[in-house]
Amino acid sequence: MRFFANRILVTLITLFLVSLITFAAFHIIPGDAALLSLGTEASEEQIMARRQEWGLDKSLPEQYFTWLSNFIRGNLGNSTRFMGASITGLISERLPVTISLALISIFFMLVIAVPVSLLPMKKKPVFLDSVINGFTALNISIPGFFLGVLFIWLFGLILRLFIPGAYVDYRSGFTAFLAYLIFPGLAIALPNAAILVKFLRTSIRREWSSDYVRTALSKGASRKRTLYKHIIKNACLPGLTMFGMIIGDIFTGSIVMEQIFSIPGIGRLLISSIMSRDFLTAETLIVYIAFVVIIANTLVDIAIQIIDPRIRLGNSAAEGTRP
Repeated sequence: MRFFANRILVTLITLFLVSLITFAAFHIIPGDAALLSLGTEASEEQIMARRQEWGLDKSLPEQYFTWLSNFIRGNLGNSTRFMGASITGLISERLPVTISLALISIFFMLVIAVPVSLLPMKKKPVFLDSVINGFTALNISIPGFFLGVLFIWLFGLILRLFIPGAYVDYRSGFTAFLAYLIFPGLAIALPNAAILVKFLRTSIRREWSSDYVRTALSKGASRKRTLYKHIIKNACLPGLTMFGMIIGDIFTGSIVMEQIFSIPGIGRLLISSIMSRDFLTAETLIVYIAFVVIIANTLVDIAIQIIDPRIRLGNSAAEGTRP
């Protein structure tokens, strides 16, 4: 219970700081949301009336705490970018798209990373190790946005496996919707899979040189049995921590990929809100993304404790394996 209480407290503090920093950052950006919504031909009286309507005439602390109290009560307000549309409606319409893209990316990442990480390892460099090292180095070094553009050029324009920009809404055809998300999902997954492969193979290689592994092998245990019964369990603990960090990167990476592939998800909504200085929508989306990242890391911490109850989160590594 103490662990869960601490995690909830950390989550609330982090979300508060994220909302505060986000609010301050947006108000540093020059420009007037009321003027942008009315146009340059609007009179001063019209601009002032719009600022009063949106509460922009109040002081910054008043604006922040008004937004925060409304957010806690679930009253997200209306968008200034989309003609006063409900922010809740905008998010609920686009949220399934971003979640689907993230889940497809995570699926591709695991399908690639887990089998590759378990491929046989040799003490001396061989062809297989060289190929894996080349794969990880190449995908880690390529920026995600360039990989997305490359996929559009190769699979869309050259091989014609999909039509770039021909997005299909999930309510119109779910199969076609998922088919369109394959290539952006793969573009997000490949760099993260490369990171996970490098991390897991390093952890597994470190476990192979441990005393308990040498003892098991000396007692007649096969390398395969030792790998699946002992090594994977110990090697996956740091891998789970990395997985939690990667999930956050997948959700933030989808912001860029949605722009490249013209996918109307949370990322495109966030970009358009920032460009039009739609503070309420942008702040809500950023807090949402932060919440997803925090929840993902919390679930990873819980999974680590379930796998190895000896670990006490929050302590140092030396204290984390007390008997």
